[in-house]
Amino acid sequence: MIRTDLAATATPAAVRSFMRKWATGVAVVTSCSAGTPVGCTVNAFTSVSLCPPLLLVSLAQRSHTLAAATAWGAFGVNLLTWRQRHLAEQFAGAASDRFSGVEHRLWRGVPVLDGALGVAVCTVERIIPVADHALLLGSPQWCDDRAEAAHLDGHDAAPAVFFGGGYRRADP
Repeated sequence: MIRTDLAATATPAAVRSFMRKWATGVAVVTSCSAGTPVGCTVNAFTSVSLCPPLLLVSLAQRSHTLAAATAWGAFGVNLLTWRQRHLAEQFAGAASDRFSGVEHRLWRGVPVLDGALGVAVCTVERIIPVADHALLLGSPQWCDDRAEAAHLDGHDAAPAVFFGGGYRRADP
């Protein structure tokens, strides 16, 4: 049964405050636009299914990364380490070239960040518009848990998480 007698009273500020209590991983979603790498920081990322494998990211409808992934038909998800937390800020900012100074390589045309804790490259399976965002469903074509990150010391190789309005380290 669907409740229809509850009045919507939660303000955007109240929802933001509520969500600050939820720790999330930090990732950069990447794609290409006319041969130029594009990307943005996300914390709304999850696995939807293992059979078949499907990943989901939520991107703003006006996002250049969403437009690029839609046009290119593919995107990457790069899981950031604590050492890479500065990239979360860089890819969340308004800079026209978020890749400036960022070491990366292409995997089948999709930018992959060097040193990421893990990377998945997906083909776009479905895009679901929801309010001012779109849910981007992708089928992973390649996943790498980035064994190269294992050479970092424990603190640097720890995943970056977002909690309480800031970046934190998740110690193993």
